[in-house]
Amino acid sequence: MQLSKPLETIFENPKPVIGMVHLRPLPGSPLYNQKDLGMKEILKIAIEEAKILEDAGVDGIQVENIWDYPYAKTGKIPLETVASLAVAAHEVRSNVKIPIGVNAHMNGGVEALVSAIASQAQWIRVFEWCNSYISQVGFVDAVGSEVATKRSHLGAHQIISMCDVNVKHGSHFIISDRSIEEQARDIEQQGGDVLIVTGFETGTPPTAEKVELVKKEVTLPVILGSGVNTNNVQSLLRVSDGAIVGSWFKKDNQWKNRVDFERTRTFMKEVELLRSNLK
Repeated sequence: MQLSKPLETIFENPKPVIGMVHLRPLPGSPLYNQKDLGMKEILKIAIEEAKILEDAGVDGIQVENIWDYPYAKTGKIPLETVASLAVAAHEVRSNVKIPIGVNAHMNGGVEALVSAIASQAQWIRVFEWCNSYISQVGFVDAVGSEVATKRSHLGAHQIISMCDVNVKHGSHFIISDRSIEEQARDIEQQGGDVLIVTGFETGTPPTAEKVELVKKEVTLPVILGSGVNTNNVQSLLRVSDGAIVGSWFKKDNQWKNRVDFERTRTFMKEVELLRSNLK
């Protein structure tokens, strides 16, 4: 069941900006270090960074297990990782007043959904709702049906699905005979709630033309998923409905670094200026 105006059901401001809490390696992942960086420290860092993002003015926070590389694929993500993701999301939600969402690598749509339900998050990100592509972990297939069925079964219709179109970090040659507009329409027709448009990799922005191309083909909101920074936010956010920002809010524009308040606040001032000019 698709929600009418899904972004408005979650966010108070138009063109919302979602900041990232990149969880340190969780239990069940190859890099997890119980001795030096156990769950207590993981949660402490997550809460600290969430509060910095909130204080800097972002509209929402997405919690994800980005440090759990090399990633497990859908259906093979360890149970301990899913449980830890849910706990971390719950702790973040309990310590900020802005809404949160969940993303589970790699394309763990159902895993993200159950974590979101347990933590009372309000959205999930799904890399491949429809179609397929080749990622760093190999073949990644659509999970829209599984997510939608589980969401219905658990009565969690309030949790919206933010779905990538031609998600970054992968080859889409397998579906290269289908345009990005067709892929966007697939997601709308197959029950996705919000579309995410990205560049080719983390830190690379999509073009304004690409965003506009997708927006012309669907009635769903279209948000930015990579490469948005202080220099391009005005032009890119003007043609989109919101943005997810990770690396740019980190020290030196490196996603592995800590969240930087001043970088985030400077960015949000540009967003606030754009919003005021649109009134």
